[in-house]
Amino acid sequence: MLLLVLRLWRLSRQDMSTMLLLVQYVSPLGLLSALLIALVWAVPLVVLVPAVLGRLLQVSAPDRFDPERSLLAYATSRTPDWVLVATAVLAALTWQLRFLPALAMLLVWLVALHTRTRFPDRPRLLTATGVILPVAVAAACYAWFGPAIWAAVSHGELATAVLLALPPTGALVLTGPVPTRIAPTVTRTLTYTAGALMPFVMGAVFLRVPLLPAVAVEVGEPVTREIVLGEAVTVTDKMTIVLDRSGAVRFLPNDTVRGQVLCPDAGRTPTSRIEVAGWPAEDTALDWSMPRRPVGSPDPRCAGLVPTAP
Repeated sequence: MLLLVLRLWRLSRQDMSTMLLLVQYVSPLGLLSALLIALVWAVPLVVLVPAVLGRLLQVSAPDRFDPERSLLAYATSRTPDWVLVATAVLAALTWQLRFLPALAMLLVWLVALHTRTRFPDRPRLLTATGVILPVAVAAACYAWFGPAIWAAVSHGELATAVLLALPPTGALVLTGPVPTRIAPTVTRTLTYTAGALMPFVMGAVFLRVPLLPAVAVEVGEPVTREIVLGEAVTVTDKMTIVLDRSGAVRFLPNDTVRGQVLCPDAGRTPTSRIEVAGWPAEDTALDWSMPRRPVGSPDPRCAGLVPTAP
């Protein structure tokens, strides 16, 4: 509810009258749908990161792994394996391509640490999950992402290059215990840090999600014709209500409206030109697999709402 209210507050440019108007016309189902679509990626993060930290604590300091006294230990011991598998599949479908190496790193850590807690007396299995698996995953990642990493460095997209290059190496690090003396402090600090940052990250993502359709409305006579750019709030029997780019609410009489076009979603304009085997770095597996309607050139009346692609 706080995220939904903050989104409307930001959309109204902190004007209470405008916010009350939006509350009247914006559908609650639309708000919840936008929230779900924008933040579905956060569910795997909330599940997998505590699972990894909990297994690390269990492997490193088993005497401090007490489900009755530690919330991290309780969550780790009460999360069944099928939930972790389902969460990993959800992440693979909903995370952007540039974050998939980080997902592979988390899963390698989780498998290696989980094997150490479940089968501590099988050295061959521990070697396979703690050494062979991380090396194989890192080699596969670099074989697949190598051209994209080089392209990202060449184009100056250092953030994308780091996201693609660093996690496969990180997968080789945390497959075993850390010193018992520092394990509780490390896991507790990382848990608190992730818990503190997550609401800010989720809020920053959701506050940029469009809630109203972007439109260009043509009003007036041919000589004095005006194109109003903004977001359509609603259309009544007498008025077309538009929230323009400055945050002002425009009430346009329907008898003066000469045309109206729906503008492309500016929020989906890519900011990276990096691709891996034809898969854009900012697309998810769902985006890649779903059929898309061919997108033509935007209407000239939408100029100013649709930024140009890099």
